[in-house]
Amino acid sequence: MSPHNLAEFEADHDLPRGDYETKLEALQHRLELIQAAYIAQGLKGIVALEGWDAAGKGGLVTRMNATLDPRYCKVWPIAAPSKEEAARHYLWRFWQRLPGNREIAVFDRTWYGRVLVERVDGFTPEPRWRQAYGEINDFEALLMGDGVRLVKIFLHITQKEQDKRLEERLKTPWKRWKTGAEDYHNRSKRADYMAAYHDMFRLCSPPEAPWHVVAANDKKWARVRSLEIICDTLGAGVDLRWPEPDPELVKTAEKALGKKLL
Repeated sequence: MSPHNLAEFEADHDLPRGDYETKLEALQHRLELIQAAYIAQGLKGIVALEGWDAAGKGGLVTRMNATLDPRYCKVWPIAAPSKEEAARHYLWRFWQRLPGNREIAVFDRTWYGRVLVERVDGFTPEPRWRQAYGEINDFEALLMGDGVRLVKIFLHITQKEQDKRLEERLKTPWKRWKTGAEDYHNRSKRADYMAAYHDMFRLCSPPEAPWHVVAANDKKWARVRSLEIICDTLGAGVDLRWPEPDPELVKTAEKALGKKLL
């Protein structure tokens, strides 16, 4: 399926709970091994998430990070820029949040806001947001040239499913913090966002950094599929074998503990 046409990603999957839990546990363990390799080998990665309001980005982040070492995995929830950020180039605030060696950074919404919300709501003049497609491609090329492994995931849900989740958020007390008037403002501009998303996929999905669209009407299926993509991309070409113990460290440990260890 082509990521340029969101209508192709509206299947209502139904992953049984038992299968979901089995697959999720296996993928979380695989991601643990990948993170361990990143830490041991000084690698760095970025998971960039976009999608409709209530599409399940937060739930995916929770499952992704559930078993990872938080010291080496930072989540950045991206909202409207601060005054300081708005006074600078739109990419400035993202440069401040890029991962260092041994780290994985997760962006819950991204630099694509320039060609999404800023385009749809008219915050940026058309010539400037049109210019941003090339700037974003160059930015991502710089990241990958510096050794960053980049995976971009878009969670797609239908209008019917989004409405169901927005209603649920209002009716469920502990979920009310997740919703606000902005959700309904964005909902009213679905056609405009659809056009913006299709342009984003068309213009910013090179072979080395493609967009992966995930049908997300079924949260369980979407989490599993997204984690498969994340593991495949972050783990590509990474040596996941256990490192051999340092002989000198073994000697030091055996002396300190008074017994043979290996």
